[in-house]
Amino acid sequence: MTIWGNLVAIAIMVFGLWLNNTSIAALGCAFALVLSLPIIYRGIRDELLDSLSPAQRLQLIASITVLIAFVGLLQILEFFEYVSSFSDKIDWNAVGASGEWGGAFGQILIAILAVYIAWRQYIISRDLTIEQNRLTTQQNILTQQQTIDAYFQGISDLVLDDDGFLEDWPQEQAFAAGRTAALLGSIDAAGKAKVLRFLSQSKLLTPLRRDRRLGRAILDGDGGYDEDRLHGVRVIDLGVMLAGADISQADLRWADISDANLIRANLSGCDLVKANFSRTILYEANLNGADVKGTRFFYGDAELASPRSRNEIPNYTTGEFTGAVVENTDFTNVQEMSEEQRHYCCKWCGDKSRLTIPGGCEEIPSKVPHKKQIEIASK
Repeated sequence: MTIWGNLVAIAIMVFGLWLNNTSIAALGCAFALVLSLPIIYRGIRDELLDSLSPAQRLQLIASITVLIAFVGLLQILEFFEYVSSFSDKIDWNAVGASGEWGGAFGQILIAILAVYIAWRQYIISRDLTIEQNRLTTQQNILTQQQTIDAYFQGISDLVLDDDGFLEDWPQEQAFAAGRTAALLGSIDAAGKAKVLRFLSQSKLLTPLRRDRRLGRAILDGDGGYDEDRLHGVRVIDLGVMLAGADISQADLRWADISDANLIRANLSGCDLVKANFSRTILYEANLNGADVKGTRFFYGDAELASPRSRNEIPNYTTGEFTGAVVENTDFTNVQEMSEEQRHYCCKWCGDKSRLTIPGGCEEIPSKVPHKKQIEIASK
């Protein structure tokens, strides 16, 4: 009955509107409200009773009551009449013009907001990139350290027998040199320094006295292997592995890099305390800011010492041909340079490098002739 009643009410409303008869249309509206409102009320009431607690229902009724009371209070105070009279006095053309200005100002604000959002996105992207680079750097450092550790273990297994003695036959020496060359070419300055310190402290870079028949290293009677600078054989010969290498800001204390080719190598800022560079080729190397306290550039007397020669046998007593090749080496801001070191370097570094040696070289004559073609031994 209710559905048919609603349909009849709709028909009465449509008929009244079609006849333009307000009474008939109003009758149809009233009839429709009487039939529909109770149904809607029961549905809303059941829904509210099921979904809201008594306290929540009370808060809802109170909120509606406050809203109605506020509207009634505004009506009593004639607020709406005041607003209506005030709007009659407004020049709406001026308001329209102001609206256009406001729209333009809003567009400017939107553009500024877009720029700010783009800037914030850039900042966030930059921070993410920096963080990603930091994580990548940490991962690379970890991977490099694992590679170096594996190299240390591999070299130890290669050149030591089960009793811990050196067993470096020529083939083992070749494999050890090959592994070292491959590793030094793939790690950074700090990694190179770690490898060089390990090899130096393990005496793998030091020329050792050998049994002339068996080729085995000879013990010195004090718990180590006997050193022989003139005729000894190194387990690993660095050769040209470090030529042009970047070893800047590294710790090379007590490292034995003698007889190596470090042409154009970057040793700036390195800690070279007690390092051995005798017969090392430092031609055009960069020692800017390096600490050379106790660094050995030659053996014997500074007055008699001279750089290495391809054709001459070194004399480790007098120092002849035992020195490093230091021509065109940059000694700018070198720290802790002794008088003996300064004397040797001033004599053999050439005119260009003499200007960089701390303390100057005015009183020390140069032993390098002008326009001399430097003979650099290669390995």
